[in-house]
Amino acid sequence: MNLFKDFQVIVRDRLEALVAAGNLPEGLDFSRVTVEPPRDPSHGDLATNAAMVLAKPAGRKPRDVAEMLAEELRRLEGVESVEIAGPGFINLRLGDDVWYRQLAGILRAGSAFGSSDMGGGQAVNVEYVSANPTGPLTVGHARGAVVGDALASLMEKAGYKVLREYYVNDAGGQVDTLARSAYLRYREALGETIAEIPPGLYPGEYLKEVGAALAERDGKKWLDRPEEEWLPEIRAFAIDVMMALVRTDLQAIGIEHDLFVSERALVEAGAVDAVIETLQARDLIYTGVLEPPKGKAPEDWEPRPQTLFRATAYGDDTDRPIRKSDGSWTYFANDMANHLDKYRRGYPTMLQVWGADHGGYVKRMKAAVAALTSEEGKLHVVLCQLVRLMRGGEEVKMSKRSGNFITLRDVVEEVGKDVLRFMMLTRKPDAPLDFDLEKVLEQSKDNPVFYVQYAHARAHSVLRHASEAFPSIDRDPRALAEGPLHRLTDPSEVALIKLMSGWPRLVESAAEAYEPHRIAFYLHEVAAAFHGLWTKGKENTTLRFLVPEDPELTAARLALLQGMAAVIASGLLIFGVEPVEEMR
Repeated sequence: MNLFKDFQVIVRDRLEALVAAGNLPEGLDFSRVTVEPPRDPSHGDLATNAAMVLAKPAGRKPRDVAEMLAEELRRLEGVESVEIAGPGFINLRLGDDVWYRQLAGILRAGSAFGSSDMGGGQAVNVEYVSANPTGPLTVGHARGAVVGDALASLMEKAGYKVLREYYVNDAGGQVDTLARSAYLRYREALGETIAEIPPGLYPGEYLKEVGAALAERDGKKWLDRPEEEWLPEIRAFAIDVMMALVRTDLQAIGIEHDLFVSERALVEAGAVDAVIETLQARDLIYTGVLEPPKGKAPEDWEPRPQTLFRATAYGDDTDRPIRKSDGSWTYFANDMANHLDKYRRGYPTMLQVWGADHGGYVKRMKAAVAALTSEEGKLHVVLCQLVRLMRGGEEVKMSKRSGNFITLRDVVEEVGKDVLRFMMLTRKPDAPLDFDLEKVLEQSKDNPVFYVQYAHARAHSVLRHASEAFPSIDRDPRALAEGPLHRLTDPSEVALIKLMSGWPRLVESAAEAYEPHRIAFYLHEVAAAFHGLWTKGKENTTLRFLVPEDPELTAARLALLQGMAAVIASGLLIFGVEPVEEMR
């Protein structure tokens, strides 16, 4: 039920009629014809660019095309006025009956309002978090986790078939360091005194639990054994424990992945070999010498032959090494294997959420996906900037458990998952975010999560009071949809319906741009319109939601409340936030 999309179809139908009548030439491409809200709401409810994009191919002046189309649109039911602005933009103003029908549709759909078939069931792989399995998730990981999960839900709302994936980086040197750190804690658990953690090992207190669990399972089995014997076993044990911890942390904020993919398992299964075969078949691998990196003096550079991928053929700045001097694969080669595996599993569209420090890696990875899939696969990366944790305006830097970073669990236990999730989406991901542990719990209009939740709870509070004061009014949304919605005549009431009617368009545009944070901005706007209407009712008793002497008007306003609450609930559910009915 997307009003703008419905009118886009109508506009294109009217254009077809003009072609059929001989007023416009055949063969015109209508794909660029859009119907959107005017930039200035005072210009109307809808605007179309049809005349502007069709004038040149039609061999007409934009104003002439606009006049012909405007005449067609004036005949439409529900269109109150059609005006031509500037060189040929067409603005439409709709009658209130259209908005009453929109409200009725919202009431019938409930929180499902805004669901779209835009994606057509296309498969989309959304990979997020994918933190190295070397410790608890941090507050920094929380942002990428929430953005990724909300993006996955947004794509589902827009009609895509989504797989939520976590890529376990368990094949690099960092997991060997984890194993050595866990071995140290294992020895400590068996009674050895550990004075200081040697440089290069992980110092976190959480590894004491890993060492103790290993000691309980294996006793003294690994003491006095050479590293080559214990390293693989302890590495696997430590990774399993860390990933169990990661899963628990994610569950604490309501995140569950559909699939965990092991980098080590992929490599051992020959996934990198498949990459090499694919690239060799396309003449995209060669042995060569790269130019020295920018900023390095020539004497610091050792030119040597390397196995290189022709990344520049697909838009990268330089060709990329895929094999190290010791003969092992580079991290990049392993990452190429991960993306080829995704594509072969049926996911040509790959969305990934990375930390901003990986920004320099995006171009080469996009080149790799294009090369490996003959440009059928598409990779889009969302980069998340750092989160600065504050308390009363002062930065918080230390965690008792980790020793040198704030864990996700620390924050969840203090503020709750809903506050954490919503606040992580109140800024564009590529903008830094200050998260103040005190301010996010304030019950004020300056706290966006409270402001939105309060609008939903406030509406339900009125609905509960209505059940006592007006027992004869059926508060079921479907019953309210059949009620006297025409009684909603105040401009603020109609403006709120118009804003709510834009939710399906917002869902689609946010999904197309891969920007779930747009939902937070929109929900805040809806909440502000509702709270503004509430304030007007305090000042003008005729605008209150419950009017004792007028049950019919009350029923109409209860419908408005139910509709507004349904829209907010729909948005909060994409965020993984519970739409509360009472504030405590």
